[in-house]
Amino acid sequence: MDNEENNTESDRIFTKPPIIRFSHIQQNIQEETDETEIIQPISKSSLEIVATAHISDKSVESVRKTIYEKKPEIVAIELDLGRYQGLVDESRGIKREEKFDLKSLLKSSNLTVTIVSAFLSHMQKKMGEEVGVKPGSEMLEASKIAREVNADIALIDRNIQTTLKRTISGMSLKEKLSFVWDLIKSFIFSDDEDESFKEEVEQLKQEDTIKEVMDFFKEASPGGYNALVHERDAYMAHHLKSLEDKNVVAVVGAGHKNGITTYLNNPDTIPPIDSLTRIKESRFSIIQIILYLIPILFIVVFVGAYIQGLNIGEGIITYLIFAGGGALIGSLLSGSKIQSALVGMVVAPVTVIHPLLAAGWFSGLVEGKLRKVGFDDLAELADFESFKDLWHNKLFRVILVVLGTNIGCTIGFLITLNNVFVPYIHVIFGI
Repeated sequence: MDNEENNTESDRIFTKPPIIRFSHIQQNIQEETDETEIIQPISKSSLEIVATAHISDKSVESVRKTIYEKKPEIVAIELDLGRYQGLVDESRGIKREEKFDLKSLLKSSNLTVTIVSAFLSHMQKKMGEEVGVKPGSEMLEASKIAREVNADIALIDRNIQTTLKRTISGMSLKEKLSFVWDLIKSFIFSDDEDESFKEEVEQLKQEDTIKEVMDFFKEASPGGYNALVHERDAYMAHHLKSLEDKNVVAVVGAGHKNGITTYLNNPDTIPPIDSLTRIKESRFSIIQIILYLIPILFIVVFVGAYIQGLNIGEGIITYLIFAGGGALIGSLLSGSKIQSALVGMVVAPVTVIHPLLAAGWFSGLVEGKLRKVGFDDLAELADFESFKDLWHNKLFRVILVVLGTNIGCTIGFLITLNNVFVPYIHVIFGI
């Protein structure tokens, strides 16, 4: 029995990550010019993990030095294909023309991911400006040097959208509220006069400091830590394990090195790759049950009131006025155009009792069309210095309209609930 279990473990297949191959390009260049000697990678089974701080100039130098010394066959970097392409395009000043799907973006899960991603990118960019290093510089440097030593690039990290969705879904309500408050504080109360910031960044690469920071993160947000750190350690270890017969230099954030090493030393503990990429959708959450009960309760209350001989016409008018009026006012107060606010007002009475719709989606779509929101606005969402800069971002204005319309509609419904539904319930059930 033990032999069978060992055979099962040894036969386990670890899938390779996306690999960008430069070797054939370099060989073609040499054949055409035959003027320079191409550096040949050293073929051997080896793994060197370079721990970096993503906004550190010393990390960039460390990456450069290690790759030149090791002459690896593969340089593995902590990026997915989308982020890698984005960094390369940005460094070359390339803007790709793609169809901007505002409707998909405004879905609640995607909208949350967009907002969180924008603020995280903003924070990282600001910290990078403090030390004079652009976020991702060490990854771009790794890519550049890989070309020079004729190595291929392996993109070993998980898709950023998957990571953020799993992070958000894994956090408790308390963790989410705490995270939002920390973001607000970091934006409002940031201290630009801290001259020791650069030294603090370098300290983040020290093992004792890393452990302290990781332990604090794990304690403050167990759900966020699991998806953002622990799962990605396993994901990157899975890909590195598939490259164990190669000479590899892996460039990863300092907070991931220990976790990845632990997994590689105990490969049987690495979870299946599909368990790390699956987006969990809760089918029977309390909130969903309540949302589906609302239209049923709405019909039951009005039918019951009608049977009791009450004048439900007045109640329906009150409901239409407050639900629609709340959406209208909320939309206008959030800075929408009148057309968007009117659409929100018209659909609000229907969306309140429909579990899969929200008035803000409709007003937001109209606002986006009127303002001609595109990829540039999405890319610039994280590039702000003040709320004034955010206010001039068209996508941010659309997000405000979505939130404002939904909040106004909800307030209107709560007023109706107190002034119409509660009195009806008293009469129907004799409470």
